[in-house]
Amino acid sequence: MSLRERLQRARQEEREETLGRIGAVGDSRPMGRTRPRPDERHLRAQQERAPERLSVQPEPQEPQGKQEERELRILKPVENVSFHPPVKLPDDPHIGIKEKIHSRLVKEIDAEFLEQTSSAEDRQRLAREVQKVAMAVLNEEPLPLIRSEKTRIINEVIDDVMGFGPITPLLEDESITEVMVNGPEMIYVERKGRIEQAPVRFRDADHVMHIIEKIVSPIGRRIDEASPMVDARLPDGSRVNAVIPPISLVGPCITIRKFSREPLTTDDLVRFGTLTPTVVEFLDGAVKARLNIVVSGGTGSGKTTTLNVLSSFIPPDERIVTIEDAAELQLRQDHVVTMEARPPNIEGKGAIAIRDLVRNALRMRPDRIVVGEVRSGEALDMLQAMNTGHDGSMTTGHANSPRDMLSRLETMTLMAGMELPLRAIREQIASAIDLIVHQARLRDGSRKITHLTEVLGMEGDVITMQDIYLFEQSGVDEEGRALGRFRATGIRPKFLDKFEASGIKVPPGMFVDY
Repeated sequence: MSLRERLQRARQEEREETLGRIGAVGDSRPMGRTRPRPDERHLRAQQERAPERLSVQPEPQEPQGKQEERELRILKPVENVSFHPPVKLPDDPHIGIKEKIHSRLVKEIDAEFLEQTSSAEDRQRLAREVQKVAMAVLNEEPLPLIRSEKTRIINEVIDDVMGFGPITPLLEDESITEVMVNGPEMIYVERKGRIEQAPVRFRDADHVMHIIEKIVSPIGRRIDEASPMVDARLPDGSRVNAVIPPISLVGPCITIRKFSREPLTTDDLVRFGTLTPTVVEFLDGAVKARLNIVVSGGTGSGKTTTLNVLSSFIPPDERIVTIEDAAELQLRQDHVVTMEARPPNIEGKGAIAIRDLVRNALRMRPDRIVVGEVRSGEALDMLQAMNTGHDGSMTTGHANSPRDMLSRLETMTLMAGMELPLRAIREQIASAIDLIVHQARLRDGSRKITHLTEVLGMEGDVITMQDIYLFEQSGVDEEGRALGRFRATGIRPKFLDKFEASGIKVPPGMFVDY
């Protein structure tokens, strides 16, 4: 075959791959007749074009003894999932059996009971029923299955019925912080700051869509071709984003940012190296002194976690109103009103934006307003709230540095459509914000608070700032972990008079670099 013919063949197979991912993936061919999946055809095309650069490693097999030692998940908690290097996972040989079990479940278990499993007792009862039906189907199979295969099939069916399919063990693994589904076959996780491929997969795109519907339906959200993107949350508060074709060319995709079952505390952040005890003491005083604080940082840098920790310093006798796109803050105080934005319905009506909620919060007699994140025109309403007696308010925003955060606030305020002069906007920002807490995710995956920066005011047309604390990275160790230290700049912030007015004592050496 000539080079031109090979290139034409490769291009044709790539087009077929794209069409196969966008279209339906259901396969009605009889069992026993198979054809290569698009990814396998693409792999062969790559081998023909550059065989010397390609090597495919076989998937490591788990010893049979270990498989037989595992017990059913309903009887024993799920252990941490082990991970392999990125490989193409084989087709599930037991799909037909699982479909038989699902069909039998539909016939034998009341649909209402399948949906009403909010209590632990109901869930245990449903798990026993599913196990009973699954064992009956497995015992009818002409080909005998070993114990480990039966256990795996039953666990996967239970995950489908009561959980979120093959990603259920990943969501239960507390060492995993993020789950990323790129179509039915490629699932990745973030563990300890590093991204790895998970050894699980969905049956097909319809299976992924079923799980997405299972996530978004209970909270009144929808996703379809007319509205192919959605933000949602899991019952434990984990943040979910889903996109589907036609905007996703690899099939339905899910991104889940998990949160700890128990909110992280300052002790946890000190242990992780995110900050130091001195910085904790300073931030505690800043919140109690009712400074207006903005937490800035990039995606995945830990802004929401830091906002949660800062909110824990708010005294319990204050009324807090929280406003979010998707509720995920975990405040421990009792006197908290939580409000959540709402997208438009199928007719394009009924949307309630964060900006509407911020304006409404001003009528609710709040002591503090906490906005999960400002992204648009709500920044203007947040600044006005901070400037009209609602001191101690907090929010987060995406930015690469404290100075960039101020520029982003200018841009977002202009998005409110008020036609304000740039100087007036900067004066609003300078008078409203006292402190910027900037957080970054470093190359090794660790999260650090890298800047604590005071906003001083205006000099001419420029907002002036000064750093109070900095994290200075000095390099990396042999394992690639960031080395560095937190240091005080030696500058005493001008807002210390608010500390004194609130009766907060400042240790003499708090702002001295030793």
